[in-house]
Amino acid sequence: MWVIAKYKSNELNFLKGNLIDTFGTNLQFFIPKIKYERYIKNKLKKLEKCILGNYIIFYHNNFCDDNYYAKLKYIKGINYILKNYKYNQKEIISFIKHCKNFEDKNGYLTQGFFEQTDFIKGEFINGPFTNMIFSIISEQKSKLRILIGNVVTTISKKSRYLYRPI
Repeated sequence: MWVIAKYKSNELNFLKGNLIDTFGTNLQFFIPKIKYERYIKNKLKKLEKCILGNYIIFYHNNFCDDNYYAKLKYIKGINYILKNYKYNQKEIISFIKHCKNFEDKNGYLTQGFFEQTDFIKGEFINGPFTNMIFSIISEQKSKLRILIGNVVTTISKKSRYLYRPI
């Protein structure tokens, strides 16, 4: 059964170790991430970011048992567990499959995951326009015509720039 939990920031590896120590190696972890590049002090750095923030999704066959759930609540590194995970298994599995459809060969999400046709405003995650908000003027098959401030420009949908709807 899949469980979603919020963990304490910067304690992901500690939490994984505690879960494996408590429940064994039968655990599966799913943490969807993006990889992007950003200039920091005039150097191009490759960074990765978890799109779920401080949430982790993990699976074990025995989490449907209440005794295992009771143990899970007291694992060091977990802030809290989302309730009703037993009733939302279809949605969790659907989300994981959706993410897997947009992963590249290294396991990072591609821009296709963020693309939706029904959003009007977006924010760049990487590139020269990082953290800038844009408005979509028009959309073509392979291009977006956008407005950033007072500047109108066109970006290719196949570019390496990542953006997300807001």
